[in-house]
Amino acid sequence: MFPWHKIDTVLLDMDGTLLDLHFDNHFWLTLVPQQLSQQRQISVAEAQKLVEQSYHKVEGTLDWYCIDYWQQQLGLDILTLHYSLVERIQMRQDSMPFLQALHKAGKQRILMTNAHPKSLELKLAHTDLAHGLDATFSSHETGYPKEHPLFWQHAIKQFKLNPSRCLFVDDNEHILEASKKAGIGFQLGISNPDSKKPHKDFFDFPAIHDYQMLHQDLLG
Repeated sequence: MFPWHKIDTVLLDMDGTLLDLHFDNHFWLTLVPQQLSQQRQISVAEAQKLVEQSYHKVEGTLDWYCIDYWQQQLGLDILTLHYSLVERIQMRQDSMPFLQALHKAGKQRILMTNAHPKSLELKLAHTDLAHGLDATFSSHETGYPKEHPLFWQHAIKQFKLNPSRCLFVDDNEHILEASKKAGIGFQLGISNPDSKKPHKDFFDFPAIHDYQMLHQDLLG
């Protein structure tokens, strides 16, 4: 699928790409509305409508990914709620073998996530993900989400990357497009970010549902 001899660094999204997105979907689409319903004495349906409207207003911005923003916006202790569900934080079964194969093939592995540093810290503490990475980078360190070109400028400078020799893996096609516009040489989509939901269709980029599909070419 890729000319691995032309790739030095693999940039990897976290939620839905290396971790099962089921945790985040359950947290933001089920638990948060439930808690808001209890707090404001409104129906769960009303709470769901309220949070969905709030999400939509800032989708694609850094606030959309910011724990502090939602704590203030919704009046809920978002971080404590995260800790109440830590048992649901799971790596994809194919992630670590892939990360190990990248290491064996001599590829640098850098996490590029929009997750808030507090969320990133929690997820790294409750999985083995850090053992499969060479570096981690949150968009909150730049002030721009991965959807924004300035994120990529910061990331390329921070890690002294040759963007044309990087592969970026993400479950969001819009963000893959942003990386391509920023000069990242190769893109790959993940079509099954949430293990409890149907596969997604990708239209402009190649996509896989199992990293095992890459191992043979990667390791020769």
